[in-house]
Amino acid sequence: MQCDNCGREDASVQLTQIEHNEMNILHLCEACAAERGVDTGSEPVSVPLTDFLAQIGSSLGESTVPEGDCPSCGLSAMELRQTGRLGCATCYSHFEKHLRGLLRRLHGAPQHVGKVILPPDPDEADRSAHLQSLKRSLQRAIGEEEFERAAALRDEIRVIETE
Repeated sequence: MQCDNCGREDASVQLTQIEHNEMNILHLCEACAAERGVDTGSEPVSVPLTDFLAQIGSSLGESTVPEGDCPSCGLSAMELRQTGRLGCATCYSHFEKHLRGLLRRLHGAPQHVGKVILPPDPDEADRSAHLQSLKRSLQRAIGEEEFERAAALRDEIRVIETE
C-alpha cells in the first residue's frame, strides 16, 4: 500500500483522525507521518498471549517446571518457558503442576468457574451444573469474606434446590 500523502513510499503508519464527528483514516509513510507530528521512533508494543505466558513462565524459576521432556512430543521445560506454547495434549498432564501454578497466578484459580448460561427449559443436567457453579461461587465469596454476595448466592441455591 502506498502512502496516501506522497504516493511514493510504502505506507507503514495508519493515522486515524476524527474531525467534526467524521473519522478519516490515512495510510502514511514514516516521513509523512513525522510531518503530521506522529512519533514513529519507537516500535508499537504488541505482546501476543503466548509471549505474555512465556514471560510469566520464565519469571517463575527452574524449580516449578518439571524436569524431562514431554513423553509424547518431546517438548522440554526450557522450550515451554521460551515459547509459552504446549506441543501436544500430553503436555497438559506432563506440565500440570507448572500450569496449575501459572493459571492460579493469572486467574486466581486453576480451573474455570465462570457462569453457566441456562437454556429457557433447562433439563436436570443443566440445573445440576448451574447449582454446582453457584455452590463454587458461594465458597469463593465466603473465602473472600464477601458475605452479602454469599447470602444472595445462598438464597439462589435454596430456590433452585426447592424447585
